Amino acid sequence: MVNDKDLLTVDYKKDFPLLAAKDVAYLDNSATTQKPQCVIDAECNFYLKHNANPLRGLYELAMEATDAYEDARVAVQRFINAKSEQEIIFTRNASESLNLVAYSYGLANLKPGDEIVTTIMEHHSNMLPWRMVAEKTGAVLKYIECAADGSVSDEAIEAAVTEKTKLVAMAEVSNVLGRLNPIGKLIEEAHKVGAVAVIDAAQSAPHMAIDVQKLDADFLAFSGHKMLGPMGIGVLYGKKELLEAMPPFLRGGEMISFVSRDGQEYAPLPHKFEAGTVNAAGAVGLHAAIDYINSIGFDVIEAREEALTKLAFDAMQKIEGVHIIGGQTAEEHKGIITFTIDGVHPHDIAAIMDADGVNIRAGNHCAQPLLDHLCTGATARASVAFYNTQEDVERFIKCLSTIRERMGYGR
Repeated sequence: MVNDKDLLTVDYKKDFPLLAAKDVAYLDNSATTQKPQCVIDAECNFYLKHNANPLRGLYELAMEATDAYEDARVAVQRFINAKSEQEIIFTRNASESLNLVAYSYGLANLKPGDEIVTTIMEHHSNMLPWRMVAEKTGAVLKYIECAADGSVSDEAIEAAVTEKTKLVAMAEVSNVLGRLNPIGKLIEEAHKVGAVAVIDAAQSAPHMAIDVQKLDADFLAFSGHKMLGPMGIGVLYGKKELLEAMPPFLRGGEMISFVSRDGQEYAPLPHKFEAGTVNAAGAVGLHAAIDYINSIGFDVIEAREEALTKLAFDAMQKIEGVHIIGGQTAEEHKGIITFTIDGVHPHDIAAIMDADGVNIRAGNHCAQPLLDHLCTGATARASVAFYNTQEDVERFIKCLSTIRERMGYGR
């Protein structure tokens, strides 16, 4: 149970060297999170004490590296409650995970006339792979459109998923709107017609508990760097029976068990999908990030982020010329607030913020079709993490309230 009185008083910034050293309000957490000392230490310690090529050598150092790498896989399995560590594939990031599914499952299983259903609000990483599959197989790519507040209705999902649907793909949380999407409904409708469901959890895994067995997701992808871990390590979860039937995404060393002049036998899961030298240090760092998240608990993480979002949201609504994109309550934003200011380009907003020591994002956020759908161009985006503070939000609001005046629009 979270004590509301003490909710924002705990100082988590002390665990993050960059935040302790730099006087910034870092509010670009949807792009990447800062790294706690324990993650930096874990990755560094691997290179200092256990550096060898995992899965290959029979000497002690190599076996230590292998154990560290596979321990990280088990940590991920438990983190998302997968049935088996064989269902956890390490990749470079969520984008690579989604491309793996597109190339190894999509190209092998879809045919002309089949339908792929996704939404207009997807990150390009969960849109372009399915467009590629449609182009190469003759399948049809269909978009579920959202309302102005970002919501997707059950009726829209039911109308989009038909007997021709073979694959559906949706982000659990929108990286632009912060909207928690009805993935349970999408998965349910997909399975009614025998389609597989692919979930992009890049914006949800860092902020809320995920149970892939409860969700009944067929595939689920996320990145380490958005959840306090290192860059260059990502995860694909897939149901074992699906992964076993899929051809490898990449071919080369370690993903085989036997090679002759004329043929090969692929390694069993999960190594069939992890060709070449793996990012063992990154996996070890991700393991440390998971341990750190678990030590705090998602009850605390969600409560702090909701409180910080509400502080920012409520204050922003009182500033003349500021327009929040998407839902009009703080609870609809899951730590992400995208906005515009009358007469001020988002790039200028970000530049002024930077001059005041506030880090936000500006642009189309790799979701250009969504912004087109909402009849807007570039936007600015502030996104919180649990380690942010009330002072960070106040600094952001103080700067935001002066931007129009500083751009010559008067008070």
